[in-house]
Amino acid sequence: MIHAYAENYLIHSRNNLGRMLDMGVNCFLYPLKEFYSLFLESAISWRFGHGEPDIVAGHSGIELAFEVLSAHGLSVPQQEMTIPYERSPEYWTGWALAYYQWRRCWSFQEIDSFAPIESICDLYHPYHEMDILKLVERLDEWYHSAHPETRLKAFRKVAKLSQADLATLSGVPLRTIQQYEQRNKNINASRADALLSLAQTLHCSPTDILEPA
Repeated sequence: MIHAYAENYLIHSRNNLGRMLDMGVNCFLYPLKEFYSLFLESAISWRFGHGEPDIVAGHSGIELAFEVLSAHGLSVPQQEMTIPYERSPEYWTGWALAYYQWRRCWSFQEIDSFAPIESICDLYHPYHEMDILKLVERLDEWYHSAHPETRLKAFRKVAKLSQADLATLSGVPLRTIQQYEQRNKNINASRADALLSLAQTLHCSPTDILEPA
């Protein structure tokens, strides 16, 4: 399975995203949605999503929270700050979201389009006591509700290609493409060369056409 970055960074990235949101909300006193929007609008979210070691492991979550404000020319609110040590719902939200982003290889912006940060936080009860894969299943359900079409079909339509056109240009059999788009065949389990050929034909990354598995 393709992941956003090497698994050895995952423990750090989950802790850091969790601590970053915790700081933004409980120390800087920003509403969760507002602070997360600052993160999404900064280059930090792209760098984090691509697993840059300096971001996911080289900085602490507290440092990242300060950098999010700095990226927008904002100063830290002037009030006495106490660094939280207990895991708040906001911490869990970042901790869980980092795992989902790593597992699905999608940008934080794309995930936000079907799983807003406040909606994820609302799942704290009871999901913080469950296996993380239960949350993955729930967010995948949200994805399918928001995207009844497969990612392959969406990119094909943007490219203005028929299924037959895509088959001819990519060399992937028409029937296989039909099965992918009908979700009768798992595109994530396709041969690497076929996935690469489809992506090159559609001018996208192979990860762009993967589906929740």
